[in-house]
Amino acid sequence: MAGSVALVALGSNQTFDGLGPSGVLDAAVEAIKAAGFVIRARSRNYGTPAFPAGSGPDFVNAVIAIEAASDAAAVLAQLHVVEAQMGRERRQRWGARTLDLDLIAMGAVVLPDAQTHQYWRELPLEVQKTAAPTELILPHPRLAERAFVLVPLMDVAPDWVHPVTGRTVRQMHDALSEAARAEVVLA
Repeated sequence: MAGSVALVALGSNQTFDGLGPSGVLDAAVEAIKAAGFVIRARSRNYGTPAFPAGSGPDFVNAVIAIEAASDAAAVLAQLHVVEAQMGRERRQRWGARTLDLDLIAMGAVVLPDAQTHQYWRELPLEVQKTAAPTELILPHPRLAERAFVLVPLMDVAPDWVHPVTGRTVRQMHDALSEAARAEVVLA
């Protein structure tokens, strides 16, 4: 898997060390570089409503494509180290946070397998609020539903193909409602 391109979603809706959410994202990109990753592309920063609605202040979101020389679990572990460096505390699912780094995809890798991926992809929203997988699921199972990921992902990898559904980022983006896409604005 050496040399794989990983797609990473960044989000912040809290201040850290005197930085607002956009500054936190900028600092996180620098911390990811310092951790040894090569940034291949970076989206613009976008303002987005908190998800789910009412779960905290609005977010600033972005996406980066990084060159990853290790497997997905090692990449995710390093992203969690960067989150901790930026003050991330995991208290509440989908709550406010200084920094959220989500490994969205790693090339055409499907983890742990297609059947488990389908289970998590089709899980109803009400169950998603309380259930979390105990293992890494790639690509991110709810990628196709999230404008706050797909809009910035269009800046970075519009032609990336989801290895399970066969849809490109552009196709997933265009399948979102206009209202969902309109909620994501340049920050």
